[in-house]
Amino acid sequence: MSAQVPESRIRWRRGTVTALGRTWRDSVELEVDVPGDGALRALAHPSVVGTPEVGDAVLLNTTAWAQRLGTGGYALVVAFPDRLPADPTGPGHLVKGRYTGLQVTVQGVDEQETPHHRVIAEAEDVGGMPVVVADLHSALPAVLAGVLATAPQLRVAYVMTDGGALPAAFSRTLDGLAGSLAGVVTVGQAFGGDLEAVTVHTGLLAARHVLGADVAVVAQGPGNLGTGTPWGFSGVAAGEACNAAHVLGGRTVGALRISDADPRPRHRGVSHHSLTAFGRVALGGVALPVPAELPADLEVQVAEDLAGQPDRNPVVEVEVEGLDAALRDLPVGLSTMGRGLDADHAYFLAAACAGRYAASLVRPQ
Repeated sequence: MSAQVPESRIRWRRGTVTALGRTWRDSVELEVDVPGDGALRALAHPSVVGTPEVGDAVLLNTTAWAQRLGTGGYALVVAFPDRLPADPTGPGHLVKGRYTGLQVTVQGVDEQETPHHRVIAEAEDVGGMPVVVADLHSALPAVLAGVLATAPQLRVAYVMTDGGALPAAFSRTLDGLAGSLAGVVTVGQAFGGDLEAVTVHTGLLAARHVLGADVAVVAQGPGNLGTGTPWGFSGVAAGEACNAAHVLGGRTVGALRISDADPRPRHRGVSHHSLTAFGRVALGGVALPVPAELPADLEVQVAEDLAGQPDRNPVVEVEVEGLDAALRDLPVGLSTMGRGLDADHAYFLAAACAGRYAASLVRPQ
């Protein structure tokens, strides 16, 4: 009896590059003509697959494109088979995307051959550095706005976890924030940051002791996986990030996901993602900043939602003066689940309050 051939879990297509679009960081948008599908919007990461040119034959993974995903709805370039890039020659033996067809090798800040190995090996803690943990990547610029509106001299590093997109290059937000951040550390299976690290723990140590950050923000890359179940969402890892910050002596701050605009009841008021990650997964205590000014109905709902938080998680009211202006002055557009600043103001304001509160915790060096 012949073995059954397993069904493919990837939607493969071949096509031809017909046009090049916008570029950012390590990303290039393409238009690809695919027989049977027509013109597709595709995305290539040149450091992984090489630099595209019009006329290139291209092999695509169109799974996300076919599902019309909101964040990652691109056809993704797997290879330009007729014009492969040169072999890598740089240092590094950390493999990310391990044992997939697109695993990449990077140099980790924590591996032996890096000049930072001794610093990471000898560091025992982050010296009380405030660590803001958020569920969604969209909170990052708002948290940054809150920090810098309060104390513009502070250095803020971003530690990107692997719950969403794995390539940091996918984030147009990071491209727009270049120069505003002390640096990006990609941890776990995420890659493409200014520094690479194996774990959230060494990522936080690198943020503090290599990048010289006063404040770190930890959140997954663009995208989010949720199932509508109490535990089945990628943001559960936010609670584990709080545990990492706590064990390293950080002062942990939760950026609450607050909304009166989300059409899903489980995300209105304080999202069940925040309540679970901070209230049930994080074990060491997380400060939970809340804007001092919210619409009356939302204020009541938020208070009711947070009433069940454990005593180890203090709820802190934060003044919002100047934060709206700081959010509007950001060099990047704000968007969460397709909603901008005015459409979901409370969400971004809450993230900015987390940044403001973190700034107030910074100890003089």
